[in-house]
Amino acid sequence: MSEDDTNMEEYPTEIHDYLAAFEKSLDSVDEMLRTMMSVSRNPLEQAKLDLVSVYTLNSMFWGKYVERIRTYMNKVKEITDKKKASKLDKGAASRFVKNALWEPNAENAHTSKTPAKGKKLQ
Repeated sequence: MSEDDTNMEEYPTEIHDYLAAFEKSLDSVDEMLRTMMSVSRNPLEQAKLDLVSVYTLNSMFWGKYVERIRTYMNKVKEITDKKKASKLDKGAASRFVKNALWEPNAENAHTSKTPAKGKKLQ
């Protein structure tokens, strides 16, 4: 078994594309940082660059973290909403429909449920 086969077994195949994109992003960041560090600056410019770099890295980390928490919050909200949603009582719905529909049978086939005009109800 090769090293690549062993690595492939360590994580689900569904996340392979995400990991590949992440690796590509890391390579881009690494290249950019190397370029930025190779340029000589005075101490004030270097301090500004360092602060911007730290700020950017922290923003990237916490932004992903907040997105992850937001995803979990949405999942919990969906579960809560499902519990709050009204449930269909099939028995009650069946009785409601059955009683709402008029079905003629042998006993009342000749009689009407509504009184005829001019007749009073007793």
